Amino acid sequence: MGRKRCVGADCSKMAAGCCGVKKQKLSGSPGAGGPGGAGSGVAGTGHCGSDLGMGSSSAAAAGSAGRVNGLGGPGGGSASSTNALSPAPGGYNSTGLSPNLSPGPGSGSGGRKMVVSAEMCCFCFDVLYCHLYGYQPPRTPRFTNDPYPLFVTWKIGRDKRLRGCIGTFSAMNLHSGLREYTLTSALKDSRFPPMTREELPRLFCSVSLLTNFEDVGDYLDWEVGVHGIRIEFFNEKGSKRTATYLPEVAKEQGWDHIQTIDSLLRKGGYKAPITNDFRKTIKLTRYCSEKMTMSYADYITHRQHHHYQNGIGHPLPPYNHYS
Repeated sequence: MGRKRCVGADCSKMAAGCCGVKKQKLSGSPGAGGPGGAGSGVAGTGHCGSDLGMGSSSAAAAGSAGRVNGLGGPGGGSASSTNALSPAPGGYNSTGLSPNLSPGPGSGSGGRKMVVSAEMCCFCFDVLYCHLYGYQPPRTPRFTNDPYPLFVTWKIGRDKRLRGCIGTFSAMNLHSGLREYTLTSALKDSRFPPMTREELPRLFCSVSLLTNFEDVGDYLDWEVGVHGIRIEFFNEKGSKRTATYLPEVAKEQGWDHIQTIDSLLRKGGYKAPITNDFRKTIKLTRYCSEKMTMSYADYITHRQHHHYQNGIGHPLPPYNHYS
């Protein structure tokens, strides 16, 4: 009771949100609404990264929206529908992967093959590389083109600092969706300057596919480290706002349920004191995700030693650019 499974295509109408945390800190008691990081509440846009690092991969849960920021910083969007997507069929397994190229724990459980794959991360690197060096875009890749809500996240350096993360809660065919959000997250994340060629060798790319959306009646009815959450609420002026965190965010930050909810409210632009009665007015959608992360070094290994082509329409890569 109190739980509604979201199915069908109506979730494509949902607005976008944010999915992560950029140097967000909690202070004071969780019930005081501690964390900062105001959200814009602008429909259809958002970001999704965590400066603490998402890790190599994770299986998680997510909400519903257009273009979204799910890891932190400002973002969010108004929603026009509360329905969301059921998981799409099919998928690929990835085996023999390095520590920086691995599926998340729990992904593909119950005998279901993972849909997310190393080839998707490769394709994202291809798209970014071609854009930065002025090549023709890579041709159609070989992995599945089923529709999914998705996020593309870029991190950089040994400490895997967030460099860009934007996604959508609207289901998009993976070929066009990954192509679009690869460049959107790398070049148009408002928290960062556009990515440059010089940064390529230090990058990590993560692809997250969102599944199993469920509307729940209790704002505490989700599991830290398992579910992503998207909240919808009305701010002090009566305007509808939304915000989201991908499944790995709360666990990485060391937050409990209340701290995560309060952080999302601040991220979504709620500035008034946060009370338990107000928390109960929140509309919450929980979701899961499949995630794959690939380092620049693994991308080069795929290109050089596994002869991975992915439909590239020109000689790629000129490896001296990656040294």
